[in-house]
Amino acid sequence: MDDTTITPALSGICAGFESGEWRARQLARRLFKGIIDFALSHSERKDFDSDTGMEMIGRAVRKIYTSEKYTSRGEFGELLLHVTLREVFRTQVAVSKIYFKDASNDTVKGFDAVHIVENGDALELWLGEVKFYSDLARAIRDVRQELHDHLATDYLRHEFMAIEGKIDREWKHAPTLQRMLHEDVSLDEIFDNITIPVLLTYDSKAVADRVTQLKGNPQLSPNTTIEEYRANFEAEVRKGWDKFVAAGLPPRVKIRLILVPLHLKSVLIRALHERLMSWQEATA
Repeated sequence: MDDTTITPALSGICAGFESGEWRARQLARRLFKGIIDFALSHSERKDFDSDTGMEMIGRAVRKIYTSEKYTSRGEFGELLLHVTLREVFRTQVAVSKIYFKDASNDTVKGFDAVHIVENGDALELWLGEVKFYSDLARAIRDVRQELHDHLATDYLRHEFMAIEGKIDREWKHAPTLQRMLHEDVSLDEIFDNITIPVLLTYDSKAVADRVTQLKGNPQLSPNTTIEEYRANFEAEVRKGWDKFVAAGLPPRVKIRLILVPLHLKSVLIRALHERLMSWQEATA
């Protein structure tokens, strides 16, 4: 679902169902199709071909992490945010944050995505935040604090300097974005061209009830009850929007809320981890 008539605008995304199950493995597979764009620089992606492909894929998947302690890591949330922005909102990657990791198991601070959208001759900067959680209330609480911290003047100036230094000079939008983020440009002017997409996941009652319904009625055609699920899904997502707004949002900046209700985060993250490990082994 998508509603741009409210502020902040709201999107709700579901991976769908197959054979009575929420499509965790299918979602994991789809996310990994975006791994090159997520983990490599613009210059590296330009050099991707049949001769270099396997080596670059290996480099990309090892940049995420190589640890078995994966349940509380944030990279998969960043990958979900990245793919959502690229596929739903047609953004372009300005800076691949994962590319600048010093070591594969390090974490990278700052905004969770740095993308742009072409807006005529100008650029709109999308600075993403994600909370890949199982509990929506906790996700809202934590992202609210980060929004206020990350949109403070001193933090933004520091972040813009970091982004400027990481923009690939071969990217066609590099000069425009560097001029936009220059310290001589007023933050008031920059704010007019910034969107903050906030993606939150959580274990969803609407999704869980749908799985129970499909499993409990194996002869039931999913198409006969899909409208009921869609209504429950939308009602739950709108209730999440209400809670997000009630938490108190920073002024001035344009926020877009993206809610991704899950069946079980633990199942999805396990599917993502298994796919990551298999790709690392295949490209070793």
